[in-house]
Amino acid sequence: MSYTQLALMAVPVAILFDLFITRRRMILRRAFWTSYAIILPFQLLTNWWLTSREIVMYRGEFITGLRIASAPIEDLLFGFALILGVISLWIFWGARGVQQERGRTQE
Repeated sequence: MSYTQLALMAVPVAILFDLFITRRRMILRRAFWTSYAIILPFQLLTNWWLTSREIVMYRGEFITGLRIASAPIEDLLFGFALILGVISLWIFWGARGVQQERGRTQE
């Protein structure tokens, strides 16, 4: 399976996870898109730095070849899926008091 195929699968999986498993519906909230707009430039900067210095390299046959800030477009798709998944889980667990329960057991 190619990096492109994995990236294209990650986005709908993250959206379905947000809408139907955690049921946070972050994808429909302005707060999510504001957060994503703040995170995206840092993702692009990091991707550019890692790929332009050949710290991270991609084999051409596994990506589309379309690049943004020196990194494959697939990185943006994966980044979007990861950000959506993490924010959705953060809100999901926070609503259930996971951090508060953990804090009590350490005292």
